Amino acid sequence: QVQLVESGGGLMQAGGSLTLSCAASERTPYCMAWFRQAPGKDRETVARICLSSSTVYYIDSVKGRFTISRDYAKNTVYLQMNDLKPEDTAVYYCAATLVRGGSFNYWGQGTRVTVSS
Repeated sequence: QVQLVESGGGLMQAGGSLTLSCAASERTPYCMAWFRQAPGKDRETVARICLSSSTVYYIDSVKGRFTISRDYAKNTVYLQMNDLKPEDTAVYYCAATLVRGGSFNYWGQGTRVTVSS
């Protein structure tokens, strides 16, 4: 079992920065990811990072602005979000999978990010 606890959401003006954190308990996930869901839209994968940190994925709309990273000593994943845009407004969820190629079946409670124009 893995429990995920997120923090760091909030209200920010466009062009600002926020960092989301997600601490995993009990076990070290193979991959961790950030998803987001905006009102009226489907959930989308924002970024994903797997063991060794060599496998990193970003959705096109955040490339060059967001950075995902892991601190293995703290068993925590971060999402540094720079140059925020109103379209980044969403509830952000941390997720984890314990096995390579597995589904993301462990989820955090979600943290809201609101970007004002």
